[in-house]
Amino acid sequence: MKRIVKLRTVFLLTIVIALSSFLLLKKEKPTLYIIGDSTVRNTNRPQCGWGEKIGDFFDTTQLRISNQAMAGRSTRTFIKEKRWDKVMSTLIAGDYVIMQFGHNEGSKPDTSKAGYRGVLRGTGEETVELTWPDSTKEIVHTYGWYIRKFIQDAKSKGAIPIVASMIPRNEWKDGKVKRADNDYGKWAKEVATSEGVTFVDLNAITADKYDAMGPDKVKEFFPGDHTHTNEAGATINAASVTEGIKMVKSLGLNNYLLNKN
Repeated sequence: MKRIVKLRTVFLLTIVIALSSFLLLKKEKPTLYIIGDSTVRNTNRPQCGWGEKIGDFFDTTQLRISNQAMAGRSTRTFIKEKRWDKVMSTLIAGDYVIMQFGHNEGSKPDTSKAGYRGVLRGTGEETVELTWPDSTKEIVHTYGWYIRKFIQDAKSKGAIPIVASMIPRNEWKDGKVKRADNDYGKWAKEVATSEGVTFVDLNAITADKYDAMGPDKVKEFFPGDHTHTNEAGATINAASVTEGIKMVKSLGLNNYLLNKN
């Protein structure tokens, strides 16, 4: 009888140790969360978002990738629809969050279909109160306020936020791609700097590549409009993200890149 009890005890201890080791290993494998719009995740082929290609550049045996971007969303609606709450519910210390928004924020915020996703321009504390047909109230903030919220929320969980400027559109002026360095790209950088987090100037890195390629080559990456890339274009943008990461040597995410050079 004593022998049976002893064997059971050993068996249970073995299970506990094995389970503990599994949970420890699971915890030690961080997750890279990506949030954004259809330029980051797009299931409407042949269009493709760069978040769908970023896994090609990382060792996914050591790093999980969770692309939570959703087409048509702005910073405001990503929060309003509780998509950010979903990320926060599983985000833990040591995880990473790359955020890229700016393509859907441009409309004036109001209760119309067009204004549903619009935000106030800039990075300040200005607000506007909206009253919806069902009498519910909504306080709309600036683009910078929403980016700041993502950053501060992620930090509160011990996660590492990374802000990326929006990818450039296939729009040209005087032989150069139009850049976002006077609005959303500028504001993203300002907030990242003020919050002391990594800023990846995705807009500039990819725009430099486009300028070198020229408009005839670049248009091959945009099959339907001037905003959404195909898989080849998405791969270029994903590569640009990793190049921006490599510029910040102290960023731990570098450890999971397949090509660290």
